[in-house]
Amino acid sequence: MSNLTVSTSVTNPPTGLPDAFFDRDAQTLARDLLGKIIRHRVGDLWLSARIIETEAYYCEEKGSHASLGYTEKRKALFLDGGHIYMYYARGGDSLNFSAKGPGNAVLIKSAYPWVDELSGPASLAQMLLNNPDAQGRPRPSQKLCAGQTLLCKSLGLKVPVWDAKRFDHEVLLVENVSPAPVHIIQTTRLGIPQGRDEHLMYRFVDAAYAPYCTRNPLRRGQAEGRDYFLLT
Repeated sequence: MSNLTVSTSVTNPPTGLPDAFFDRDAQTLARDLLGKIIRHRVGDLWLSARIIETEAYYCEEKGSHASLGYTEKRKALFLDGGHIYMYYARGGDSLNFSAKGPGNAVLIKSAYPWVDELSGPASLAQMLLNNPDAQGRPRPSQKLCAGQTLLCKSLGLKVPVWDAKRFDHEVLLVENVSPAPVHIIQTTRLGIPQGRDEHLMYRFVDAAYAPYCTRNPLRRGQAEGRDYFLLT
């Protein structure tokens, strides 16, 4: 795979997915978001990335923020599908979308830079500036969005701006202009503490982009049927 996903097929202006797309079961939504393009307009630039890794969460399971109960901060989780829920994780911003049913949501775990006629080299250059490494150097483009906080930093998404909001298709949207994954990996979520339903296989990865997600589910030592399942 090349360092960038490049496409010449683009709708201009972009057409975001309707709210109804998100008002579905969290696992279904998590799978169907793979391959979709997140676009965030910053000034004259559309910063864009292809979703390659998601995690589904349900209100009743212990790994979910919603399992801790309703608060003003968590209200987006209890709103209709298609609301944006953002929170801070490890000092950075994280992006989630509410799904069908109170307390259910999908975390956008990682993505891959997307370049096309709308989001060209200048957009990628801005994403690289947004998210340098610890030494202030440009990250490899294929790892620019390889984690939930890296994704938000690259796209310029901030908790105070977007938490509990609907999509604004003039500024932030999810678009269906990229080929759907051929194979999807289903495995356990990352960072779930022991005893908080860490065994649930609610994490989904586009198999073609597995090396570029938060943690490669196909790394050495992982076995199909035990550590992950391959969906077609």
